[in-house]
Amino acid sequence: MKADPVQIHSVEVLSDDWAILKKVTFDYTRRDGRIERQVRQTYDRGNGAVILPYDPTRQTVLLVRQFRLPAYVSGHPAPLIEACAGLLDDRDPETCIRREAEEELGYRLRDPKRVMQAFMSPGSVTEQLVFFVACYDARDRIGAGGGAEEEGEDIEVLEPTLDEALAMIERGGIIDGKTIMLLQHMKLNDLMAT
Repeated sequence: MKADPVQIHSVEVLSDDWAILKKVTFDYTRRDGRIERQVRQTYDRGNGAVILPYDPTRQTVLLVRQFRLPAYVSGHPAPLIEACAGLLDDRDPETCIRREAEEELGYRLRDPKRVMQAFMSPGSVTEQLVFFVACYDARDRIGAGGGAEEEGEDIEVLEPTLDEALAMIERGGIIDGKTIMLLQHMKLNDLMAT
């Protein structure tokens, strides 16, 4: 058994507010055998789930548009167009994403299909997302969506065709990584043909 290349020396909590920011000092054994002391910060806000509902009959997908402060302070003032997502908060990914779809999109999804799991920004953020897709139609609509106002959500529901959504990526209208991944997954796997 190969020895662990990481030996943690100290962990300091820098912030414990909306998420936990930690400063970690550790020794890292490089591939050539040299040991190097490193200091990194990790941002832990929990793991999440994301879903892209699609209607193969009408060739549409459900997306949301909402304000994101990190994008705003990075020079992107417009609300982002994204796939519906949320934090697990001690729930399993499927339970989480079903609830988020009801709150944000106004749809009760029947059969979410898990398609992948990924770290979204592993250089500093600990979050892993579980990705889902699910078919929907008009019968699945149970409300207007829009998110949970008590959580500060102000969400607009969008229903473009898959081709329109893919064109938005090309024009820079969709710049959210998780959403791009799901739209490309849908196109690569020809899910609209099912």
